[in-house]
Amino acid sequence: VDFGRGGTLQSHVKLLGILHIVWGGISVLLGLVALMILGGIGGIAGFANHSDEGAIAFPILALIGVLVFAVVLIISLPGLICGFGLLAYHPWARILCIVVSAMELLSMPFGTALGIYGLWVLLKPETEVLFRRS
Repeated sequence: VDFGRGGTLQSHVKLLGILHIVWGGISVLLGLVALMILGGIGGIAGFANHSDEGAIAFPILALIGVLVFAVVLIISLPGLICGFGLLAYHPWARILCIVVSAMELLSMPFGTALGIYGLWVLLKPETEVLFRRS
């Protein structure tokens, strides 16, 4: 199926799946970095300062790091799941990825671009046919 000047429909779906996996992976990686930085700062504060404030700093900063990572993971997981689902042409992945793409429109500038591309690819009638199971 020809899908305009950019290539075939299958290549757009595959690219979209890969982009969602990469975008979700980068987000999770940044969440891990935040967790390590906040945990490291808390550890240094607790190790360097033997007062009560130093002992309180580590658990508070570590908790903030865990919360940041958990939020990033919760936000990134649907994109990762829909990316892998698109690569396997699962029908549920198209619906999930439409929802994820719509939410990504709020994430300027890269998420917005990915969301627009995702909606452009997945809302075409030809794409719906591709994801039908016989």
